[in-house]
Amino acid sequence: MPALSRLVKPETQGLIHLRVLRTERVSPHFMRVTVGGGEIERFRPMGYDQWFRLFLPLGGDEGLDRLPAKANKMLGYLKYLRIPDGVRPVMRNYSVREYRAQGASGGAEIDIDFVLHGTADEGTATQATVTQGTVQEGPAGPASQWATTCQPGESIVIIDEGLTFNPQRGTESVLLVADETGLPALANICASLPAESSGIALIEVPSEADAVAFAHPSGIDVRYLVRDHETKPGTLALDALRTLPSDDLPPAPIHAWIVGEQSLPTEARRHLVGERGMPKDLVSFCGYWRVGAASPTPKSQQSVAEARA
Repeated sequence: MPALSRLVKPETQGLIHLRVLRTERVSPHFMRVTVGGGEIERFRPMGYDQWFRLFLPLGGDEGLDRLPAKANKMLGYLKYLRIPDGVRPVMRNYSVREYRAQGASGGAEIDIDFVLHGTADEGTATQATVTQGTVQEGPAGPASQWATTCQPGESIVIIDEGLTFNPQRGTESVLLVADETGLPALANICASLPAESSGIALIEVPSEADAVAFAHPSGIDVRYLVRDHETKPGTLALDALRTLPSDDLPPAPIHAWIVGEQSLPTEARRHLVGERGMPKDLVSFCGYWRVGAASPTPKSQQSVAEARA
């Protein structure tokens, strides 16, 4: 049997200009930003863990207008870096939490969930966002800061990057493992699975209030693991996976998908392949962030971010 592709690329990867439609605090550590309008008709929903490059205009809309057509490719990225600091948009990676062909705005909409950390009840974020979110203590990162302060009508740009969860690897039996940064993608995977799918979803979150309900096939056993402040992110999910009785697993072949803090997918894949005997081709994994590797706001844009707070 030929090896199955790890990634599923989108039909097109051009710049898509969108606007903020509304925001919602869905839990202490999650802010939802709904976008649409603009060029939303160019977006091709693929379901599952579809992700994209997100460009935020912390230096103003001028930076978005100067983005090269292929800012996610090597030559395009070099051109992106030539945009002057202070004007250059901040680029981060995020997943589609939900796509609706017709939402409350009357048109197509995309929900993006941002992980926030810090004094949740004050509505502040004190985390630096790395790829699809982080949990490293420190000053608010540009993406989380933007999510808590953006207003309807503000512009953003995205570049679609496709899927990490390749449904050709299997959708009947699944094992989904993530920390909070992978929860939006995991929820969208569950919404995309066939109704007859079965399996287990292990999700680590920083508080009980973040254990939000989401649609999933009745055969998917969703298990939330609440982490205390002193525990390294990913530890509970990894321990739960390692101690998971074989009898709990759905029938083989199982498509495993693990994302989150770098050590979680790395160690989880090693365990599944080395100790559980799972074929490498059936393990989809991705490190969304790494403890200690923060991406702070560029100095020239700090005053802009602070003024928005």
